[in-house]
Amino acid sequence: MKIILVRHGETEENRQKIVQGQLHGTLSESGKEQAKKLANRLKDEKIDVIISSDLNRAKHTAEEIAKFHPEAKIEIKEELRERNWGEFEGKRKDDIEYWKEIESKETWSEDLIEKYGGETPQETKERIIKFNDELLKNFRGKIILIVTHGTIGGYLLNHLMRGDSKEKLKNTSVTIFEFNENGKPELKLFNCAKHLEE
Repeated sequence: MKIILVRHGETEENRQKIVQGQLHGTLSESGKEQAKKLANRLKDEKIDVIISSDLNRAKHTAEEIAKFHPEAKIEIKEELRERNWGEFEGKRKDDIEYWKEIESKETWSEDLIEKYGGETPQETKERIIKFNDELLKNFRGKIILIVTHGTIGGYLLNHLMRGDSKEKLKNTSVTIFEFNENGKPELKLFNCAKHLEE
């Protein structure tokens, strides 16, 4: 089994430093170009199935990749949605007091969830672990492309690396895991966006 993990292209909201969370977002012109470059990079990869978040910024990136892989079925999964940031969604980060502290997994407290809504780190972690468990059960031996978001991709990355990663995925970056005969994931490529330099 092989997992190719990618993040969607840049959005207008990314450019404006707006908290997107589970809002759909819109790929910027740069983001559309990033998605095309990513698709071109992956055109010769064997892909059995494409699994994407149901949010438009991820779906549109997945659809661009799928142009080179008409045989690969696209599956849409709500479980791959970005983390829910409650009332902060749609607001500029610079306008949110203490955003850097709020965004930190360590300080995103139950009090803040109760006040502003959204998901706790534990809820987000449980969601992505459940998704991963179903993936391993249903797609054994397959090559899977996953199109998701920065924070959620980071949670999946951290889970597969047994807690050894705190990285947030770059727009249209590629991370690859191959699973050995014991079902253990081995990291083959990490957060690589060299295609954007071409």
